[in-house]
Amino acid sequence: MIYLYLFITFFEIGLFGFGGGYGMLSLIQGEVVHHRHWMNTAEFTDIVAISQMTPGPVGINSATYCGYTAVKNAGYGMPMAVLGSATATFALVLPSLILMLLISRMFMKYMNTPTVQSVFSGLRPAVVGLLGAATLLLLTEENFSSLDANPWQFCISCFLFIATFVGTKYFKINPIRMIAYSAFAGLVLLY
Repeated sequence: MIYLYLFITFFEIGLFGFGGGYGMLSLIQGEVVHHRHWMNTAEFTDIVAISQMTPGPVGINSATYCGYTAVKNAGYGMPMAVLGSATATFALVLPSLILMLLISRMFMKYMNTPTVQSVFSGLRPAVVGLLGAATLLLLTEENFSSLDANPWQFCISCFLFIATFVGTKYFKINPIRMIAYSAFAGLVLLY
């Protein structure tokens, strides 16, 4: 039964997840952590980190890892968890595949019409909102700790967050390098 719920959940996310993988992260987290309780926030954060480090789109990678983790947390073995990965990934990609097949010819013909341009102009702020929501949903105590629980980890986490933002935004440091620098700093300062 979990496979049906996985399929429906990730199909809906794929259908309404505009803005690419990062835009989908808040939708995925809302469903798999808060609504379905298939995993906790710390597990989801680990999934996002792994999804960003592995090749491929972050939304699809997240769906793959979420499908695996959800089935594994439900008490099934590895072969069934792999089937959960495949189910979630297929369900996430299916709406886009169907829509692209249906509208590819029409889109090329009507791409420059005012109506289509207006639709895309309306979608842009929604995409920015989804990206902002994904960021805010990851600013949790599981990721940053808290001043009460562990002030050292909280301060280091905030410093790494700010340093990564400044490094990528203003100094144009490659995000992959920033991930490596942050991992090294976390290992040295928090171990």
